[in-house]
Amino acid sequence: MERGVPIRAISRGLAVLSTVNRDGPISMMGIARAAQVPYPTACRIIQTLLHEGLVEKEPHRKRYRVTSLVHTLSTGYQAEDQLVSAAREHIEKLCHDVGWPISIATRVGTRMMVRDSTHKMTSLTFSHYFPGYTLPIAECATGKVHLAFCDDEEREAINEGLKAIETESSHMGLVLMGDDYILSKIRKDGYALQIRNVYNADPGKTSSIAVPLFDGKKQLIGSLALIFFASAMSGDEAVGKYLRPMQDTAQAISEALREAEARAA
Repeated sequence: MERGVPIRAISRGLAVLSTVNRDGPISMMGIARAAQVPYPTACRIIQTLLHEGLVEKEPHRKRYRVTSLVHTLSTGYQAEDQLVSAAREHIEKLCHDVGWPISIATRVGTRMMVRDSTHKMTSLTFSHYFPGYTLPIAECATGKVHLAFCDDEEREAINEGLKAIETESSHMGLVLMGDDYILSKIRKDGYALQIRNVYNADPGKTSSIAVPLFDGKKQLIGSLALIFFASAMSGDEAVGKYLRPMQDTAQAISEALREAEARAA
């Protein structure tokens, strides 16, 4: 790390903007708590974002939301629209067959971001997770799968990113990446488990199993996850019941991506 990096003011500003984008409309107190910044700091950052036009206050209550100007921040980034399009019918079918919600996630920095999910299709869920929801990469099944199956260059980039973040979850990430036995076992087994998810909307109430997703060229593109009530079954039971259907679904998504790439060629 270079001296003076990261710049705390920028890190806090990004944390506040991400919080409003993810949880808005949200109160100032909610922003301060979720972004983990002091209340006066949250106020100053919000005033700056209001000035820049990235955030606005709702007309009749003291809650803040992002504006359409945030779309300009993604200029130059090609989202995984093709993955979502190719996967949708397959995750809907899997959700219908097994009952539990299914999610597609991809890596964004040191976190995994939900790109699509079927939480609205089933009553077997505590919360709905919309595209854009993120989880620390080492604290979720999709992230563990990604770390196990990504190439060495990407893994090193993630490692450097984790070193720049001083949080409990980043420390756990560094520990996980330093233990090749765990990652090797995930690669051998073809899946990862996260028992009693902590960094989600309902801490401790759900567990998840994830398998890797590959595009038509056999390149890692994301992860497929099944989320179940932790009280309903053990991780081993979930693997026994759902691993094969998940792997079949992942293969079907890869085939759909391959066909889409062939049509576009």
